[in-house]
Amino acid sequence: MFSIGQLSAQTAVKVPTIRFYEDKGLLDKPDRTSGNQRRYDKAALDRLKFIRHARDLGLPLKDVRELISLEGANGAELNRAHEIAQNQRAGLRKRIAQLQMLEAELTRISQACDGQHDHVCAVLHAFSDHDKCAGTH
Repeated sequence: MFSIGQLSAQTAVKVPTIRFYEDKGLLDKPDRTSGNQRRYDKAALDRLKFIRHARDLGLPLKDVRELISLEGANGAELNRAHEIAQNQRAGLRKRIAQLQMLEAELTRISQACDGQHDHVCAVLHAFSDHDKCAGTH
């Protein structure tokens, strides 16, 4: 059995976040000692590791909840787990593309300066006017 502090230390999930997951129903409410301290079992530790990893992969709580609900499922029901993973991957690829466009635009802006400081700085001018951008971002 684990205290909430031990669970936190083993998973790198902060105590308030563990309580939040309990409140949201992602983690079962633990048994309590006679002193009213929470006591978690190995299943709770494993569940919290699952939640932590899913969150590290960027999954929203809604998807984490749905994946948890698929525990013990079989057959076609498990297609939903694949959909969640594929949707997360597609969203990540979209964000990567957006970040690459931002990087290209910032590179272009940072190279706009001619090194002369006797006139309005081209970099400051570029930041002040979105119409000066080479593309959308």
